[in-house]
Amino acid sequence: MEEELFCFPSESASHRLILLHGWGADAEDLMLLGKDLVNSLEGLTVELTSLRAPQMHPEGIGRQWYGLFPAEWDQAVEAVQSLKTRLQRLGSSKLPLEKTILLGFSQGGAMAICSGSTLPLAGIIGCSAYAHPGFKPSLKTPPVFLTHGTKDLIVPMKGSEKLFDLFHQNSSSAQIHLFEGGHEIPKEIYGPIKSFIESCFRN
Repeated sequence: MEEELFCFPSESASHRLILLHGWGADAEDLMLLGKDLVNSLEGLTVELTSLRAPQMHPEGIGRQWYGLFPAEWDQAVEAVQSLKTRLQRLGSSKLPLEKTILLGFSQGGAMAICSGSTLPLAGIIGCSAYAHPGFKPSLKTPPVFLTHGTKDLIVPMKGSEKLFDLFHQNSSSAQIHLFEGGHEIPKEIYGPIKSFIESCFRN
């Protein structure tokens, strides 16, 4: 299985954006979003990487980080640990985790939050995300950006609201941007995401 899908690999890249797709999608799913974001960052050369979930989706099309209907929370614990290992392996002296932002959508958003909160990342972006049972933010959680549609019927908005509360109870740096829409990442939210990426990479 091809673990990583690289776009715009560059010897001059100073930072990296890693994408985690949602349940039933594949590594290509968020690439247009990722390209739009990295191309809009002025003065920054950002390598774009999209990771493929390890399991086949039960319907045979797309992939999953762990079984979701019903939710296989034991698998989720293993999936988070496996993802952390992959992320640490991607870190290098040239592009360390401190210069990396992790962006995930839906199930990928949950994976980004739960795996990235204990890593020395520049930032974490959770789109239509939710918390795994028992999730507690690390005391050294990177800055977090959450976005969610108020009419999301797949992952209700309360998923991100709960995460936001958890981070603030832990005094973590977190912000949440809600939009009028469903289970998606609309163009209108690209600007706030870009601003968050720039603030993380320029700090």
